[in-house]
Amino acid sequence: MNNSGNHIYVIFGASGDLTKRKLVPALYDLFVQDLFPQKFALLGVSRSHFTDEEFREAMKSAILAYKEIDDTTHIEAFIKTVHYHSIQFDDTSTYATLKQRLNTLRTEEKIGGNTVFYLSTPPNLYGIIPQHLAAVGLNNQSDGWKRLIIEKPFGYDLESALILKDKLLKDWNEEQLFRIDHYLGKETVQNLLVTRFSNGIFEPLWNRNYIHHVEITSAESIGVEKRGGYYDSSGALRDMVQNHLLQVAAITAMESPSSLEPAAIRNEILKVFQSIRALKIEDVKTNAIRGQYLESTIKGEHVAGYRNEAGVNPASITETYAALKFYIDNWRWGGVPFYIRTGKRFPTRVTEVVIHFKPTPHFLFSGGSANSACNQLVIRIQPDEGILLKFGMKTPGAGFEVQPVNMDFHYSDLTHQRIPSAYERLIYDSMKGDATLFARTEEVIEAWKFLSPVIESWKNDKEVPLYGYPAGTWGPENSDELIEEKDMTWRYPCKNLSDDGIYCEL
Repeated sequence: MNNSGNHIYVIFGASGDLTKRKLVPALYDLFVQDLFPQKFALLGVSRSHFTDEEFREAMKSAILAYKEIDDTTHIEAFIKTVHYHSIQFDDTSTYATLKQRLNTLRTEEKIGGNTVFYLSTPPNLYGIIPQHLAAVGLNNQSDGWKRLIIEKPFGYDLESALILKDKLLKDWNEEQLFRIDHYLGKETVQNLLVTRFSNGIFEPLWNRNYIHHVEITSAESIGVEKRGGYYDSSGALRDMVQNHLLQVAAITAMESPSSLEPAAIRNEILKVFQSIRALKIEDVKTNAIRGQYLESTIKGEHVAGYRNEAGVNPASITETYAALKFYIDNWRWGGVPFYIRTGKRFPTRVTEVVIHFKPTPHFLFSGGSANSACNQLVIRIQPDEGILLKFGMKTPGAGFEVQPVNMDFHYSDLTHQRIPSAYERLIYDSMKGDATLFARTEEVIEAWKFLSPVIESWKNDKEVPLYGYPAGTWGPENSDELIEEKDMTWRYPCKNLSDDGIYCEL
């Protein structure tokens, strides 16, 4: 970076788990790669009381535990950039001391006014901290740029998202706001753009004429672990669908941008959100399915059901599984169903996009199923990142029996290339001011608008079923009812990209 990139990086909630596990280790990895500006300071801010030295020791331990680059030779140099300041988040007077500390650091380190404020805090502070920063002038850009990074969730529903929007835009402009979604920082999500728009064999087929349906899955093998209290007030729909999966769907469906400038890409993503067909309350029963994992035995080990997890209401109706069917009403995608699902306590952890191409008009050959009759392009986001193309080949021997075969590429084959962590990429982009991979206000609001009927129906309609599914399975059996085509089912992925099937070795 040049001198115009010199800045102070301020992390609110610096004593929290996200800072220790993700943010500071990612900053260190950037430092090791010489991607910092010439002058830089990191200021941790939280309610806890630490001296600079105590905080540095805590961050040094976090780096050793969670860094991704196997290099410890730069730790001491990095730690010298680290400082700490304690405030009360809801007390405006303490923000004056924060401003004074920042001014002192700018003088001592010869850094101008450029500042990133990262809110690694509970969501109830997203409207409070920015307001207090503005009250003492720390949003003012007359002495250098100011950027505000906000972790998800961006609101709890449409109403709260609109309230948060008004609070933020009262003192900050849209160009200053960076809503971080770590899914968009994943290399394989970004590769969706390259796969589509740099390959002449894919882009001409990426439309309603050739694609039967699009399927997006984000599965977790773990339960709610120690997050039962938070998760019970959120659920799969808010925790995963509203942000991660709808963003991935938008990147999958977007039109080619006019350039790679952030505004051009974000404009096309927004158009997708604006084109999603609105659901009516009466449509929810046939377009959305929810489920909740039940106790089970997995590989000989007893696994508790969701309602028996710590912090969860024993009578909870919070969904740990959500599946939706929707349509994008534009010329490219008219009539093509999109299916998205997410859940906890699945057989394996996996996130992927599957493009199901239309079968040939007249299938001549024997063998296979309704699913295998359609060629599939699988874009694996995690784990075993890569791309898989499934197509039919003749089984050796007499006759013309067809069996599906794979042609695949794995990122691990690029042994000389390291895949950066999502936070590493997004933090670096926030330093540069590149907002390409950050959600815009309008995207957030459109996503909440789309999901509002589902949220309302699941909350108020007692006739909407909450299906149970045993932990370690792929969710409720009823989820196949969403798929329109007879005999077609979801893809059942394995931890290995090239394998699939409900009974595969996980």
